Amino acid sequence: MDEIDLRILRELQEDGRLTNQELAQRVGLTASPCMRRVRQLEQDGVIRGYRAVLDPEAVGRGFEVLVSVEVKRDRLAVEAFEAALQDIPDVVEAYRLFGSPGCLLRIAVTDIGAYERLWIDRLTSLSGITEVNSQIIMKRIKEPRGLPVGR
Repeated sequence: MDEIDLRILRELQEDGRLTNQELAQRVGLTASPCMRRVRQLEQDGVIRGYRAVLDPEAVGRGFEVLVSVEVKRDRLAVEAFEAALQDIPDVVEAYRLFGSPGCLLRIAVTDIGAYERLWIDRLTSLSGITEVNSQIIMKRIKEPRGLPVGR
């Protein structure tokens, strides 16, 4: 990737709805070469997709919790846990970590009652779980804005 590709990535992370013409102008290209570069970045898997960023409150998911989970240090237990997470839409992000805790989840639900039901009905009932700790998010200080590229 050269500097133009990096500028394309920065611009698209800032506004994924830019037209090709607008993007080309911003990065100093004409439309055709800009489109070829974007398509190549997509084909290479550098650009994995495009999404709308939603306001959690507006869609009834304003209560967010970070949950640390310990899972038995057993391959089958870990694989079963990770597979089960795929079927819980309230878990909006999940990471396996080195060390302790073994996993970190970000959960978005309506309110504390909804989280309690999820905690009781789904999280603590998953096989292989040895511990679940919750930290309620008070305030989001920095929004995800994409990855820093080339600077």
